[in-house]
Amino acid sequence: MAGRALSLPSSRRRAVAGAAAFLASVLAAGLLAGCAGDAAASGGDEPTRATRTADVLLPTPGAAFDYQIGGGYTPPEGVRALSRDREDDPAPGLYNVCYVNAFQTQPGALKWWQDTHPDLLLRDGDGEMIIDEGWDEVLLDTSTAARRTQLEKIVGEWIDGCAESGFQAVEPDNLDSFERSKGRLTQDHNAAFAQALAERAHGDGLAIGQKNTTDLLDRHEEIGFDFAVAEECAQFDECDAYADAYDGRVFAIEYEGEGDVGFDESCDRWGDRISLVLRDLDVLPAGEKGYVFRTC
Repeated sequence: MAGRALSLPSSRRRAVAGAAAFLASVLAAGLLAGCAGDAAASGGDEPTRATRTADVLLPTPGAAFDYQIGGGYTPPEGVRALSRDREDDPAPGLYNVCYVNAFQTQPGALKWWQDTHPDLLLRDGDGEMIIDEGWDEVLLDTSTAARRTQLEKIVGEWIDGCAESGFQAVEPDNLDSFERSKGRLTQDHNAAFAQALAERAHGDGLAIGQKNTTDLLDRHEEIGFDFAVAEECAQFDECDAYADAYDGRVFAIEYEGEGDVGFDESCDRWGDRISLVLRDLDVLPAGEKGYVFRTC
């Protein structure tokens, strides 16, 4: 699912100071589980730039989660982790995941891509742009190493910005765009681009989440994913697959009125293994008509 905010590139310095400060506080409070304790235990100075997965902070399995990519608001009581659009601010004291639309254009951003990087928009054999009709987003072209390098420069700056803003993790959306590409993209193309983004995220001190598509679960370690953000895994009976791959570090979103599996049933089946939240399909901010939020 695409975020609601307009996301355009911005020049931001790479910085992980905000994430490092958060890391120190949450480790002391015992709120989150991660691997960064190794550096603290050694008594050495923390590196200014993380380079390995072991240097990032992982989410706690089962932590109460809220999906706020439609606009940030005061987290409901008990929530310990959330996801927000990269243009939004992280919530103090929580585990914050930064939403980035990495494989498709954001709604409203197409003109920027056409003006600045028209060659990175995926096109069919007739030169027509290939569009995700569900969200009116044009797919980005990950089909060649050269184009992936260009895309990594753009999306990588967004990931740098997530770290600078104080997020602890990033979720690059539309990893499954190959399914909508009319045969122009393959799993290998998107996996290669995702691996480049994982290296960028880890270099910024951020964990990175696999967004949907069980097709790439068997390659998650090779790519470098640390956890998962899964939409409607209960409806498609995929929650166990994500939970097994990521040792329960799964933020799963179900949507009100979608599918045949009720939220209570989802909680009964998977609530003790992963973080489940029920949201409205438009992921509206609290207070707006149609807003829905429930956890197990």
